[in-house]
Amino acid sequence: MMKLKNNKTMWTEEKLNDLMTTPSETLVEDVKKIKGDIMILGAGGKMGPTLAILAKNAIKKANINKRVIAVSRFSDPIARSVLESNDIEIIACDLMEDGVIDKLPDVENVIYMVGRKFGTVGNEILSWGMNTWLPVEVAKRFKESNILVFSTGGVYGLTSVFDGGSIETDSISTTSGDYVMSAVGRERMFQFGSEKYGTKLFIYRLTYAIDLRYGVIHDIATRVINDEPISLKTSLFNCIWQGDANEIAIRGLLYADNPAVPMNITGPEAVSVRYVANVVGEMVGKKPSFIGEESVDSSIRNAGKSIETFGYPTVSVNTLIKWTVEWIRFGGRDLGKPTHFEERGGKY
Repeated sequence: MMKLKNNKTMWTEEKLNDLMTTPSETLVEDVKKIKGDIMILGAGGKMGPTLAILAKNAIKKANINKRVIAVSRFSDPIARSVLESNDIEIIACDLMEDGVIDKLPDVENVIYMVGRKFGTVGNEILSWGMNTWLPVEVAKRFKESNILVFSTGGVYGLTSVFDGGSIETDSISTTSGDYVMSAVGRERMFQFGSEKYGTKLFIYRLTYAIDLRYGVIHDIATRVINDEPISLKTSLFNCIWQGDANEIAIRGLLYADNPAVPMNITGPEAVSVRYVANVVGEMVGKKPSFIGEESVDSSIRNAGKSIETFGYPTVSVNTLIKWTVEWIRFGGRDLGKPTHFEERGGKY
């Protein structure tokens, strides 16, 4: 097993945010090519704040004039404060309320991050409304805009660990629980709007962004450190550093097209849950405990198309493990949003 170096990074919230919001030269050049302003719907979630700030920083570095507008209920006051301190325009509203979408400003580019996953079981109607009814309204309102829609790799369901992962032309699942079905519905509603109005659309099928404050690696590391057993039911997973995922989301606006362009966004590896747990165990001096047996199918996505388009991720899995363990041991903030990566039936 590959061992990680012992040198430690002294983490702070500011350092982590700076790391995820410093644009690459490639992003700066691509931002120059994006015509018009950018509005992010659902910007108060896990990825939204760093994505918005990254876009703003790229615009500043490119020395161009372009607005970045963040729209959300902003139930997390920290997210709003971070955005405001970075000169991001804020529109605080509930997009599910009648007439709100009509009042939003016209923009050339929309990044749609709204969605509901956890808490779906027992409140399926709300998840269907947010994941399928709201996209209809947005597709109509912004039919003249380029739209990048955050979706999930979960739309494919499970695949054999021997097949190299799901690719964009594979059939998608409609039998894996209300969340997955409504996520498929979200894609379908935007695709229908794209066909009806000629809207350029990019469907961003993300599988597990890694921010040290949450993510699959954070979930596994926390269980090792707390001497909790780790399920092997889902034996393999894909992931990508959130800084890389955010860059792709912004650059993806240039690839929105009609017909819609779906793309798997994740890292190139199928990462072993057992491997991550064992590396964490070596770092913290603990022996992980496991429950269940590895399955021959898992939630694996093939990222070949996105890597060909946007390049390889800049942060390796081993580095993400190292950073995550350091973050947890230094008492870094936990967003309290477990991924439930081991769930195999689509019930969240």
